[in-house]
Amino acid sequence: MIQAIGLTSTPRKELPPAVDDVSFEAHAGRVTALLGAPGAGKTTALGLMLELQRGRGVTHFRGRPLHRIPHPSHEVGVLLGDVPGHPARTVRGHLRMLSAAAGVPVRRADEVLEAVGLVSLRDERLGTLSRGMDRRLGLACALLPDPHTLVLDEPARGLSIGESRWLYGMLRTYAAQGGTVLCTTADPKEAARIADRVVTLERGRLVADQEAADFSRTRLRPRVAVRSPHAARLSSLLAQEARAAQRSVEVAREGGNRLRVYGSTCADVGEIAFRHGIVVHQLADEVGDMGPGAGAPEPPAADGDAAGHPADGPRQDPAAPPRQARPAAPPHPGAPAGEGSPAPGEAAAEETGPASGRRSRRRARTRDADAALPPPISVRPASRPLRPLRYEIRRATGVGTVFLVGAVVLAVSALTAVVLARVGHTPQPRLLAAWPAEFPLPPAALGAGLLGALAFGDEFRHPALAADRGTVPRRLGLLTAKLLVSSALALVLAVLTVGCDAELLYLVYGREVVAIPADWLSLSAGWLGLVMGCACAGVLAAGVFRSTTAGLAVVVAVPLLVVPLVHEVTEGTPVRTPAPLSSRLRDGLPLRWPFGGEHHLEAALRLIAQPVGGALALSLVALLCAYLCTGLRSRVR
Repeated sequence: MIQAIGLTSTPRKELPPAVDDVSFEAHAGRVTALLGAPGAGKTTALGLMLELQRGRGVTHFRGRPLHRIPHPSHEVGVLLGDVPGHPARTVRGHLRMLSAAAGVPVRRADEVLEAVGLVSLRDERLGTLSRGMDRRLGLACALLPDPHTLVLDEPARGLSIGESRWLYGMLRTYAAQGGTVLCTTADPKEAARIADRVVTLERGRLVADQEAADFSRTRLRPRVAVRSPHAARLSSLLAQEARAAQRSVEVAREGGNRLRVYGSTCADVGEIAFRHGIVVHQLADEVGDMGPGAGAPEPPAADGDAAGHPADGPRQDPAAPPRQARPAAPPHPGAPAGEGSPAPGEAAAEETGPASGRRSRRRARTRDADAALPPPISVRPASRPLRPLRYEIRRATGVGTVFLVGAVVLAVSALTAVVLARVGHTPQPRLLAAWPAEFPLPPAALGAGLLGALAFGDEFRHPALAADRGTVPRRLGLLTAKLLVSSALALVLAVLTVGCDAELLYLVYGREVVAIPADWLSLSAGWLGLVMGCACAGVLAAGVFRSTTAGLAVVVAVPLLVVPLVHEVTEGTPVRTPAPLSSRLRDGLPLRWPFGGEHHLEAALRLIAQPVGGALALSLVALLCAYLCTGLRSRVR
């Protein structure tokens, strides 16, 4: 269950808080609707519950706040707005990436796609999905780790009647199997139709927390439903009687032989029809507008309200045990256009005639009852260190950005190398790296920095882990995975750049231009260190400043700003070393270095002692400290 206690948002300037001291509960096995007009504070309340916004109050999910849950996505499935994901990523690729992040088997992606009817669209891009398909994908993302709780922000906004019916039928099935469902809506009639309990917000404050039956009787306008072959005559007589008695009665014609009478009772309408000899086929009190052709999720009980909710309590005990493994449901046939959505002609036919109305309600109940959920995850795999690494690999290779950046870097490097060889007066190491003296960094280093900045920048621009306590969880495992993958991409890019440049120079100018230098080992180490350092700097800078542009700007600022500063500091304090560094290391330590390790250490220190190497190392240390500080600060908050 969900327990929200004292939710209060941080006010802006002199304005009152968007949510002020809101407390409510959502029980397991039930659908709870958070009702309010636009601007009432529904989305802000969900943000406070999920710790996505700053404020006061606490929310317990089965007795624990979200930041105390080791894997929040296993406990809470979230759908806020559109599906957070890169528009160029495929539907199946997006779900496989989230499967790696949640630590569930890859086949889980195909299972939820089959459950929500998106099997035929698994190769479509996220940016090409319609509103209804986006809602289906959002529900698939929420159901992927098999959570106990679903938190949805206006899930049916912008959907057709058929799509909304399917969505709420799926949520009803989920709740019937022991899950907790909390969704927001701005339509009171919809809240009465879909929910077991309705929590009403007005201007950020809680004004009502009621069972759906009580909500329908007290907060929705009651009416009398009448069906008669003489509906027009009865409507006129009801209006005349109301004027004669000076009562406020409103009669609405709803096509054919149906009337809706507001402000009267069944007894008064039946008495008027009897006195004038009018045959009445239906006469019933109703509360809440169920909408044309919309059936209740369950057949109404004998003592229940008109919305189909039992009057004696919820469908399931509020103290229901935690949701266990669900029985495997029959597969849901995939349909790209929303299975169960009536065509315009069918919708018109369903709204006319009593028999058509009964058939439409019967079909709606059948569709809701057949809503299939993906099979449960009976045994969850243990947490492994490779889980964030798999996620990061699928994130980086799921779109063509990495390959496009690599192709552009190789093309620019090859062209620059040919031009430098044509002009002459360029040292061979710079020629192979395509690094003119006028440029602060070679194209390969800039490309590696861009790939590193995209590793975190895209997480904030197209967040994939929005359900996991914040846009991107600041965890060392995720950071380590990003650094490893970015470094590996930078290493491949550095090797391919030198190889392509050497091959092209050999074809154009011959063997003399690409002769191997004597100190190729130290030059290669320096080249790889430069490119991989730029990639790591881009990752850390984008994580600190939450922007791809800021990450790339920091990479460019290293040679332009930090290098001159380091050069000025080192020139001001010269150090005279008559003895070589290897001798001082050997004499200063009591143990001898195995396998000539002092020579390797000396080479590494010489690389760091260079202006660019020292500036890059200093920048990486500063960015890592800043990243850790921001992570600790957000955790303390």
